[in-house]
Amino acid sequence: MKTSGQEGFTLVEIAIVLVIVGLLLAAVMKGQEMVTQGKIKGTISDFNSVLTAYNGYQDRYKAIPGDDSGAAARWPTGAFGTDSVAAVNGNGDGVIAGLYSTNLGTDAAPTAAQESNLFWQHLRAAGFFAGIQTGNGSGTLPINSVGGTIGVENDTTSTAGIRMGGVLICLTSIPEKIATAVDRQIDDGDATMGSVRSLAIAAATPVVLPVLTSASPAAYVSGSSYVMCRSVL
Repeated sequence: MKTSGQEGFTLVEIAIVLVIVGLLLAAVMKGQEMVTQGKIKGTISDFNSVLTAYNGYQDRYKAIPGDDSGAAARWPTGAFGTDSVAAVNGNGDGVIAGLYSTNLGTDAAPTAAQESNLFWQHLRAAGFFAGIQTGNGSGTLPINSVGGTIGVENDTTSTAGIRMGGVLICLTSIPEKIATAVDRQIDDGDATMGSVRSLAIAAATPVVLPVLTSASPAAYVSGSSYVMCRSVL
């Protein structure tokens, strides 16, 4: 007389399930790694695109974008259509005046009259960067590859060990894993030294800039979000 009962999975069936689960996990991890690598490459591209535009503008107009005192004459009222206003001049002193942002907690843009805002207006008017050429919105900070912003300011500090010198291209909201990889690939991998430096920023904390001239950067810490700055020198 046969007794009925529940049949379990065979060892072969369990092995097949484990193989499938393993393949799925491997695919997910590979996909996440590809996304991370894409963001690393995108962040490096963000730096390089601004650096290329900056150098191209200087070569063409013999002036620094944002600081260019001939911008209004070069792009007068109506230069980009009947409703467009004239570009705004910088003062031509060789320095990009103004802060990268007024508050890193909210990625607030610099005020319209600041040369750190006019930097983007001049690059866009010259065709080196996409966006509105003149008037409201022409100085809006571009978005970087991880969803933060891109901005510029001049390094004016005289503090030993902090000064980088010249114009700084800065990116906000860079996760530590990406910041570390980018620093290693284009500089020395040290947040505190070299032509690329980083400062950990709490998202909700208002920060008065300059970014890397008001505090000493510290070593990269897992889980932190960074402002990364690269000198154009």
